[in-house]
Amino acid sequence: MQTRTLGTSGYEIGEVGLGCWQFGGDFGPMDDATALGILAAAVECGTDFFDTADVYGAGRSEELIGRFLKTCTTPVRVATKVGRSGTLYPDKYTRQAVRESICGSLGRLGVAAIDLIQLHCVPLPVLRDGAIFEWLREFSNDGLIREFGASVESVEEGLLCLEQDGLRSLQVIFNPFRQKLVRELLPQARDKGVGIIVRLPLASGLLAGKFTRDTIFPQSDHRNYNRDGEQFNVGETFAGLPFGIGVELAERLKSYLPPGMTLAEMSLRWILDYEAVSVIIPGASSAAQARGNAAAAALPPLPEQLHEQLREFYTGSVHPHIRGPY
Repeated sequence: MQTRTLGTSGYEIGEVGLGCWQFGGDFGPMDDATALGILAAAVECGTDFFDTADVYGAGRSEELIGRFLKTCTTPVRVATKVGRSGTLYPDKYTRQAVRESICGSLGRLGVAAIDLIQLHCVPLPVLRDGAIFEWLREFSNDGLIREFGASVESVEEGLLCLEQDGLRSLQVIFNPFRQKLVRELLPQARDKGVGIIVRLPLASGLLAGKFTRDTIFPQSDHRNYNRDGEQFNVGETFAGLPFGIGVELAERLKSYLPPGMTLAEMSLRWILDYEAVSVIIPGASSAAQARGNAAAAALPPLPEQLHEQLREFYTGSVHPHIRGPY
């Protein structure tokens, strides 16, 4: 596993991490044994960065990671998030309430301090106000957290967060279907020494290239109940693309594949080719999938000609269909 530095925090981490949203059940039911097996397989492949949130399964994702950490002998950095629970979102953000939420995560993870706490797509007015960042600085001084960052939904939100002193990371949606960040946000983050954590690198599975228009998802899967943004930002599901169009675009992308490479591999490698990216956090529904994701770190960079072709494909065929804050 190749490593990169997460911004200026000094964390040296494998460039393929593990997203742990699925442990909360929002991609369909997952039993404890499967989740713990995924965590073990990821670590065996060199993954040492887990990303979760207090609202994934109402804390279940954090609890499972906490159980795993008790027996794991390999050092692992854990990033979690705060800001989307009912005690805070959308307009109940106070210093005490945020602190209590973070303490809840500490208990579930079973750690003395959180390696990286991230604001979880909090409303733009809260980011503009800025007080919440002051609280995070206080919590860092108090030893509750080691570093802080923000998970954002739009370039505007990301640029606003980059103005904050001490920000170590931005978590963003970035993949061949979601390229707007290349022009302004990624260069500014790089110049400011802020790490980029990439979520949804496979666009909720579209870029694995295995779905058809007839694919049916479990009732509890956000790809079913949030397909058109009924529950939260539509950009978090299929990168904001209507499902049918996304399936067609994924099929068209296969014509660009280098010999011997799958669509998922090309998509993950495409992201890693950007110097500003610190780590990608694909999810996994099985141990085998976790191993396959980790293997992307060993793939060679894509040719510049292919990057240019994928930029043109995005601009001409993908961008007009993206919905939600971007």
